[in-house]
Amino acid sequence: MNRAQKIATAVSVLVVAGIVALAAPPVVAATSWAAERFAPATTPVATPVTETEDLPADLPDGYVSVGNGTFIPAGGPGDCTASAWIHVGGMSASLAGELVDQGPRDLAAGTVGLDDKGNIVTYTVAPGDAPYAISDRFCIANPLSIALLNHTRTIQPGQVLLLRPDPDVPWVPFFNPVDAPSGFQQIPYQQAIYAMGVAADADDVDAMRAIWADGLSDMFINPEHVNVIAEALDVGDLDVLRQMFS
Repeated sequence: MNRAQKIATAVSVLVVAGIVALAAPPVVAATSWAAERFAPATTPVATPVTETEDLPADLPDGYVSVGNGTFIPAGGPGDCTASAWIHVGGMSASLAGELVDQGPRDLAAGTVGLDDKGNIVTYTVAPGDAPYAISDRFCIANPLSIALLNHTRTIQPGQVLLLRPDPDVPWVPFFNPVDAPSGFQQIPYQQAIYAMGVAADADDVDAMRAIWADGLSDMFINPEHVNVIAEALDVGDLDVLRQMFS
């Protein structure tokens, strides 16, 4: 996702748990409610790595690109033939690849929510569910991103998890704002983000505006990000606000 002003940084190479990432922060965009303010976004798509790509020298054979400079082993978890990848970072979230429902199973017995095109969008947590089993059910290669995307440390029965973020809608970081300084107080920030999510789920935009005005807005460093959130609250589009905070 890319706003009019891109967030650009230096690039570094990471190799973690078999995942090779050429890491650069995602860029941000928002359309629909603020289409004139933001540039169109491009959703990453999982594609095979080719010899013509500029790859890290030590990248093993048999990897695929999932966009944003990230490369993962080909295939997928469990019985999946390919992997989806949830990109979360900066002020953006997007899905690379496709979610495929492998069917209910132990630790992933909840129900699926579809959009009007039949795409998997949400998942309602059943008692005993675990993120790793949920990720295996839907062929998601980075299970820890499920909780992060949904602004939580743990998942709860009855919770509706977003699995397919809209790449044209901003996403507010859960742990701390972008560019937070060293020593930033995470606990008050996360409590406010959690409260915003509860209010969004209750369709209470006025409560969200009150939380924002009562101190959450002061925790953000980048004035552009403050403006993005303030505009969303002014418009009051709950679909947007739920992705941003819920």
